[in-house]
Amino acid sequence: GVSASAPLYPASDTSVVMSTFSVVDYVVFILLLVLSLAIGLYHAFRGWGRHTVGQLLMADRKMGCLPVALSLLATFQSAVAILGVPAEIYRFGTQYWFLGCSYFLGLLIPAHVFIPIFYRLHLTSAYEYLELRFNKTVRVCGTMTFIFQMVIYMGVVLYAPSLALNAVTGFDLWLSVLTLGIVCTVYTALGGLKAVIWTDVFQTLVMFLGQLAVIIVGSTKVGGLGHVWAVASEHDRISGIELDPDPFVRHTFWTLAFGGVFMMLSLYGVNQAQVQRYLSSRTEKAAVLSCYAVFPCQQVVLGMGCLIGLVMFAYYQKYTMSTQQSQASADQFVLYFVMDLLKDLPGLPGLFVACLFSGSLSTISSAFNSLATVTMEDLIRPWFPEFSEARAIMLSRSLAFGYGLLCLGMAYISSQMGPVLQAAISIFGMVGGPLLGLFCLGIFFPCANPPGAIMGLLAGLIMAFWIGIGSIVTSMGSSIAASPPNGSSFSLPSNLTTATVTTLMPSTTLSKPTGLQRLYSLSYMWYSAHNSTTVIVVGLTISLLTGGMRGRPLKPGTIYPVLPRLLALLPLSCQKRLCCRSYSQ
Repeated sequence: GVSASAPLYPASDTSVVMSTFSVVDYVVFILLLVLSLAIGLYHAFRGWGRHTVGQLLMADRKMGCLPVALSLLATFQSAVAILGVPAEIYRFGTQYWFLGCSYFLGLLIPAHVFIPIFYRLHLTSAYEYLELRFNKTVRVCGTMTFIFQMVIYMGVVLYAPSLALNAVTGFDLWLSVLTLGIVCTVYTALGGLKAVIWTDVFQTLVMFLGQLAVIIVGSTKVGGLGHVWAVASEHDRISGIELDPDPFVRHTFWTLAFGGVFMMLSLYGVNQAQVQRYLSSRTEKAAVLSCYAVFPCQQVVLGMGCLIGLVMFAYYQKYTMSTQQSQASADQFVLYFVMDLLKDLPGLPGLFVACLFSGSLSTISSAFNSLATVTMEDLIRPWFPEFSEARAIMLSRSLAFGYGLLCLGMAYISSQMGPVLQAAISIFGMVGGPLLGLFCLGIFFPCANPPGAIMGLLAGLIMAFWIGIGSIVTSMGSSIAASPPNGSSFSLPSNLTTATVTTLMPSTTLSKPTGLQRLYSLSYMWYSAHNSTTVIVVGLTISLLTGGMRGRPLKPGTIYPVLPRLLALLPLSCQKRLCCRSYSQ
């Protein structure tokens, strides 16, 4: 994200930094684009003329476990996280590392609750479930909410890293935006989901190599990982378990380990970009295994981001920080470090930039594909079911192209937004919670009805935007950023996530907030939990007041029987004693 209190560009001449980006670096970066395009075009032209809508949108439901898992990982491992997590660790220490504890439940619940329900219903769009469980109106409301969320976000995720790259290396801003946007649009529109998944696999490997190169070179220059850990410990950058239960404290064990579960569920449980990958698997078992496989991958990615932050901290205890870097905003800080660290190793700065833009490509291509899918399946096919296969394929590709052009337009709008850019980035996180609440309302509560679902979603969105926008406006007017321990004055957003969910809130305030200000200081990690709970509470209340599902039969397979599943775990003797054996069965 872009910090409103820091300059977008360094105050000094960028030519000093530009000299570190050599011809070899440009070759490595261009190679990433060429190979990504080649992989996409290979799958586009392989079997050209014999493609079906199922192949284009769902990869013919024949994808294996490993590529789906790597694509799941790449989809929300954006450039925002690659730049943000190390800066977070550099400034605040390793407390953020405990977010990894949330991955266990955050991936276990989708594997055993959401995936079986979605897969057995043979869905294409996650929002089809809402029509099966409630009605078509709820489906359209969910779809429009998702489209709003992704359209606002995808321009920012393309523009923000390009802006940072331009400020640090002098790399032409709009050339990189247009190149990435066009390359991504072409292979996504022509190749469909299969092309997106296989390019995600390649881009995941590039992201891994880019981050690994920084860790190896950086730790070598400061005396090894042991020395890095020792320096971090000496300066209190290795955090213990903070058990403060206060939800207004930005990062504690409970905030990260349990608030993070809801954030993970909103990403890996009900987001169309991820659900579409689960449903493209050959079997339900393969879909569940792919979700399991993401768990160790996420831990590795989080660990690498944290290690880069610690290496960066140790590096600047030994070497002097440049004037440009001391004045840089958060999205530029890590790039300055990388250019400084790798300046004598041609090709490696280019590899890290390729790593950064791999994060953008994987996120944007997933957005294009998922948006084209929900528009086709939820907004067009229900009203025009007589479409021929050829026309449906043409329309699906046109939608992907259209969203690609819209993404470029949103990138331009992002460039004109200034401080409002913070709110645009935050919208992704604000909308995820209410959508999670809507699906949980349908899956876990048989009494929930369509009026309850619609009013619950509306209440959740109002609550999300009230707290989210309120916290941003408040922080812009009344907060100051804390200085890092070595005395430099760069300004970082304090709330950064491993996913694309980024909510900018102050880490320090001039005085302890009270009243509404107190509510606005709620830790961003509780946003999804708070907003999804609002949807469920309001939805259940309205449903009970309007008679629940009385007289409306529930469709088989749309409910997860929580109580029977829990009772079935009890010993048989306990089940008999509780007179619940038949109910459990």
